[in-house]
Amino acid sequence: MKIKLPQYSGKDYLVMLGIVPGFTLFINYNIFGNEYFSDTGLLATATLITCAGFCLDFIFCGWIAVAMKNRFPKERELMKRLTLMILTFLLITGLFLYSLFEVYGYFTFFNYRINEAGFIWSYISMGLINVFLTFLMEGISRYQIWKANCEQTEQLKKVYKERKLQGLNSHLNQHFLFECLDSLSGLIQQEGDNAEKFLDEMSKVYRYMLRIDEEKLVTLEAELKFIESYRHLLKARYGEGLQLEVDISGSHKNKLLPPLSLQVIVENTFSLNDISDTSPLKISICSADNNVVKISNNVQPKYTEPAMDHQVSLSNLANNYRLLINSPMIIDDLGGYRVIHLPLIIKEGKEEEMV
Repeated sequence: MKIKLPQYSGKDYLVMLGIVPGFTLFINYNIFGNEYFSDTGLLATATLITCAGFCLDFIFCGWIAVAMKNRFPKERELMKRLTLMILTFLLITGLFLYSLFEVYGYFTFFNYRINEAGFIWSYISMGLINVFLTFLMEGISRYQIWKANCEQTEQLKKVYKERKLQGLNSHLNQHFLFECLDSLSGLIQQEGDNAEKFLDEMSKVYRYMLRIDEEKLVTLEAELKFIESYRHLLKARYGEGLQLEVDISGSHKNKLLPPLSLQVIVENTFSLNDISDTSPLKISICSADNNVVKISNNVQPKYTEPAMDHQVSLSNLANNYRLLINSPMIIDDLGGYRVIHLPLIIKEGKEEEMV
């Protein structure tokens, strides 16, 4: 049968190893005086006996402490628990010291006679140590609990963030697929001669979406290739009514952003604005300072249908940014133009950081 030693704070026996040797020497010197260090046999024997006794006393007090903690676990019972622990420890310590002094006085080998003054000073010293250790162990216990709670909280935050990101991406992908299929159905009917090219670009779009489904971040270069295929699908439907220009510097292309970010913004733009050959919707995607991609468009409000679903997609993208990099996606309305600023992320080794 394996005996499980009591654990009040998780650091009990490190504390025991730290205090027992020093206190053993102190008590034995208080008992035997200078003879303790001058007689090698006495030094070895008395040190072994007193050290073993202190360890047993410490372990027994540990069981008492754990029992008190289980009996009075609530915060409002803290002072009651500590008071009872200290009183119990003082009683146990008194009995332990009395037994130790009696043992040394009983055996003639130690050539010792009980010294009441030595006993009193030893008891006072051990009483103070008991009070100190009680508060120390309680402090260590609380620190360990706080540390464990912090780790658990961080883990829960991480899990929550992962699930929320999955939910956002799932919503975004479903919305995109619905809109894309709806648009493509009409496009195939209208442009039968271009069906092969259309299906080729459509397959690129789907392959990209399937590939990045579990990704949190993708390179801007990959997003731009996707947008090129996506633009082909849009152009097949809107013709010259949609003008999409891309001007991204090479230094920006290896930086990162959440997947489908550009698609969500482009889709949101043409969903909220009127598009016609006479009044084309002009969308520009270009590099800006401080590692930012700027997406701008002329505003031609569409009043014929509500755009709540599209606004939800844009809000989800903003939430995605906050969850991933804790940085805002800035939207500026400048009279007849809307400008969206997307921060890019630089990846260094395993660390991803905002610049």
